[in-house]
Amino acid sequence: MEFHEKLQELRKKKGLTQEELAKELYVSRTAVSKWESGKGYPNIDSLKEISKFFSVTIDELLSSEELITAAKDENRSNIGKIIDLLTGAADIMGIMLVLLPLYPKNTGETITAVALYDYTHISPGIGCVCWVLYAALIIIGAVKVFMNYRNIEKGRDILTAASLILSIITVLFLTVTRIPYAASVAFLLLIIKGSMLFKVPKK
Repeated sequence: MEFHEKLQELRKKKGLTQEELAKELYVSRTAVSKWESGKGYPNIDSLKEISKFFSVTIDELLSSEELITAAKDENRSNIGKIIDLLTGAADIMGIMLVLLPLYPKNTGETITAVALYDYTHISPGIGCVCWVLYAALIIIGAVKVFMNYRNIEKGRDILTAASLILSIITVLFLTVTRIPYAASVAFLLLIIKGSMLFKVPKK
């Protein structure tokens, strides 16, 4: 008998619904449903809780092969969370595009570099697009960090895709509008994100 069948049998013996079991184990009902359908394994902490709640050993719950698979799943999940956190932080670092002196300002005889809020040399339209792009990146980064903290998985892939697309658009926009220093910083942040996402373990 495989783990998902054992868990289902143990739950039914206790006369519990998936939701009731989820509350006892401090996890979501979706997690219990996933385990019972054989689509994944609990992490080590959840396995300990299951073992304790049903008064069985982990060896009784999982075969050696299943235990290895569960460990691999947890490792993959942990790496994914770390990368998610780092890419979210990279998006938040987009605030550098607002605060650092990356924009050329002609002051007569000389050209100085100023922060975005002092950059009056551009048209209001271009300035507005810059603010919108930067704000969107920072907000996406903050949401990703929050989701990571709260262990929310739904919507993560969409946010990651949106983050990458926005970063590419930002780099292209800054390049076309001839703001080279800001384009370089945006490109560097894009490379950092891209290299981290490339390391995400395949399922």
